Amino acid sequence: MHLLLVSWNTTNACNLACEHCYRNAGARAQEELDTSEGAALIEEIARAGFKIMIFSGGEPLLRPDIYELVKYASRKGLRPVLGSNGTLITGAAAKKLRQAGALAVGISLDSIDPEQHDRFRGSSGAWEAAVEGMKACRREGLPFQVHTTVVEWNYEQVEELTDLAVRLDAVGHHVFFLVPAGRGVNIAEESLRAEQYERLLHRLMKKQQEVPIEVKPTCAPQFMRIAAQLGLKLRFQKGCLAGTGYCIISPGGEVQPCAYLNIPVGSVRETPFSRIWEDNPVFKRLRTEAYTGACGACDYRGICGGCRARAYYYYGDYMAEEPWCLYRKGNKKKRGGENRDA
Repeated sequence: MHLLLVSWNTTNACNLACEHCYRNAGARAQEELDTSEGAALIEEIARAGFKIMIFSGGEPLLRPDIYELVKYASRKGLRPVLGSNGTLITGAAAKKLRQAGALAVGISLDSIDPEQHDRFRGSSGAWEAAVEGMKACRREGLPFQVHTTVVEWNYEQVEELTDLAVRLDAVGHHVFFLVPAGRGVNIAEESLRAEQYERLLHRLMKKQQEVPIEVKPTCAPQFMRIAAQLGLKLRFQKGCLAGTGYCIISPGGEVQPCAYLNIPVGSVRETPFSRIWEDNPVFKRLRTEAYTGACGACDYRGICGGCRARAYYYYGDYMAEEPWCLYRKGNKKKRGGENRDA
């Protein structure tokens, strides 16, 4: 049984304009869930058996009731964490988050070069403000981890960012592999391809053996296969959790399997979240693990699962094979099939 986690995009409002934003965030969305609706959602999430609740955005600190919502989630037995760009985390904000019951904050940092980060995030001074946000968390005793979205231009910087995370006293470095969605569609050509993807996953698993913090690839489920091949023991059970151990809720209450698999499966304003999670046909199909193509025949299907969002983006079928997997190509060669590039 997976440890269930859910991400609620609490608002579409954001003070940055990141090139890769899957929500196309910036302005507050119309008809975002209000405080009472948010509390009702939190109750339903707890009822459905979820344990970890991620408050994200946009930028969640632009939501005035965020501390109240975090406190309510904590009272309901959930483990509240935040996904933030870090630029608004002052000492006072970090203290209020910790007092409300937040257990950790994920803060985005995409480059060791401030100018490159600022360009990617669409705002001058974003790098420095994010690092100051991390230092504020450290001073207030609020654990934080560094989140990096990796594309071609920062591909060689990833281990240096891990080292920076260690120096800043982060508890982890989570590396997000770009999936074309939202504004990210405009930079799809900067996404890593199969060979780079595989090499970086090996680099990250090697780095995990060298540093005292957690290094975790995200939206790159093949890391579970590589860890198994290297004999590494990780705390994770499966690579892709979309619809099986994870889902996401939009600012207006629409539920979908993950941030990048843009298939709305229901609205919490119309159907209780717990019922959507338990009964929706898309979720039920994802849980069958009845993948097609190479993923369906893969020895590592149970611990990897392939990226369902990437399969949907490239093939129009979220149960199709993962298009960026190098192991998939090797399996096709073994079977005498076509060795088609992603």
